[in-house]
Amino acid sequence: MNTQENKHNDKHDESFRDSISTINEEGQRAWVFPTKPFGKYYDLRTYFTWFYLIVFFTTPFLKYNGEPLFLFNVSEKKFILFGSIFWAQDFFIFGLGMLIFIVFIALFTVIFGRLFCGWACPQTIFMEMIFRKIEYWIEGDASYQKALKNAPWNADKIKKRVSKFLIFYSISFVIANTLLSYIIGINDVFNILKSPKDHTGAFIGITLFTTVFFFVYWWFREQVCLIVCPYGRMQGVLLDKDSVVVAYDYVRGEDRHHFKKNELRTGGDCIDCNLCVKVCPTGIDIRNGTQLECISCTACIDACDHMMESVGLEKGLIRYDSENGIKNKVKLTFTTRMKAYSVVLLILIGVEAFLLATRSDYDATVLRAKGMLYQEQPNNQLSNLFTIKLVNKTRDKLPVVLKVENFKNYKLQLIGKEIIVKPEGVTEGEFFVYLNKSDLLTRKVKLEIGVYSNGKKIKTVKTNFLGPIKFNHNN
Repeated sequence: MNTQENKHNDKHDESFRDSISTINEEGQRAWVFPTKPFGKYYDLRTYFTWFYLIVFFTTPFLKYNGEPLFLFNVSEKKFILFGSIFWAQDFFIFGLGMLIFIVFIALFTVIFGRLFCGWACPQTIFMEMIFRKIEYWIEGDASYQKALKNAPWNADKIKKRVSKFLIFYSISFVIANTLLSYIIGINDVFNILKSPKDHTGAFIGITLFTTVFFFVYWWFREQVCLIVCPYGRMQGVLLDKDSVVVAYDYVRGEDRHHFKKNELRTGGDCIDCNLCVKVCPTGIDIRNGTQLECISCTACIDACDHMMESVGLEKGLIRYDSENGIKNKVKLTFTTRMKAYSVVLLILIGVEAFLLATRSDYDATVLRAKGMLYQEQPNNQLSNLFTIKLVNKTRDKLPVVLKVENFKNYKLQLIGKEIIVKPEGVTEGEFFVYLNKSDLLTRKVKLEIGVYSNGKKIKTVKTNFLGPIKFNHNN
């Protein structure tokens, strides 16, 4: 049995899991100074980062029919998705959408581990692909950063630190305003920035969010992934031996020993250069096996491939693979758990698609007025008082006409002016319905109210019309 298998099976060798790499034995913060990565995967992540940033920073400016393409205005309970407006009445659709997202994340993690964390998580992209690169540009690689941290506060250190802080805070300010534009709209954000005195509360909020982002990317850093983010904790439950993760091939790599030129190697291919540890942004040793701290950023893959190529050994000692793939040399299989998650996900997606397809741009609720019974009326008629609430989710005003659909002889009388619902507005009104006593065969009869606009029926609402007990089927 090799060393890595011993580490998986011998509790004594699992002691590294009792603490995290960013906390030392005294319980103090152990700063991570990762070596600047380079390689195939790092280049691919850079390209994806450019695409990600273009989408993130330009989307708030995209509009459809005068409205943002995306808007998540929680305070006004107004949501816009690809130009379609959703209100609080549509929240169940968003709720189901969030459930689908959670199931998708679970399925995705079961199969591909924390691939999302390394390639698409905003925290990783901003930290590793923007702020870290700026830090390398200003302060140099890991060794220079360590030296600068321990150096006295001279002119050079002050210059570099002030420059870094100013750039970090400026970028944080842009990020904070961009995120806010997804909530209140880019026009409102510009209005706040143009007149801070007129929007004091909002401007203070922007400043606070900017400071939070600055603090995260300057000081808190990888602790977000290790301590705060719940997704990393989910990993321990969702991963199994068939999940594809960034993994060290201990079968091929052990027993590790340093490389010597012209030496006939009799052990494993790992030359114990420790470069995979030096480039890790969370400070772990991937050779210890899958760990919750690993964010699948692939920096260790690039570092190991470079070293293997340098010493003439086969690349892929650290790669995307599963535990079973490494140990048993088997390809990824679609397990029963993966199939179960997929079926549930497909069902939820089908339900969500049906709800979106059948979603109406208008909502109407009709109820009998509280505390009101029927009223006796002339010409052998009875009346009930109803209240109506209309929601217009479109950008056009909505004139409304009400009709009783399931009675030929009726009278419908509005109280007050005609009903006109403002664009993206809500209107309430009251009206009487008059029915002939002879048409009431039971004390409570179903009433269907048709809601019409511009001669077209947009909704049918069902309610109850109440009469006296004596009007029953026998009478």
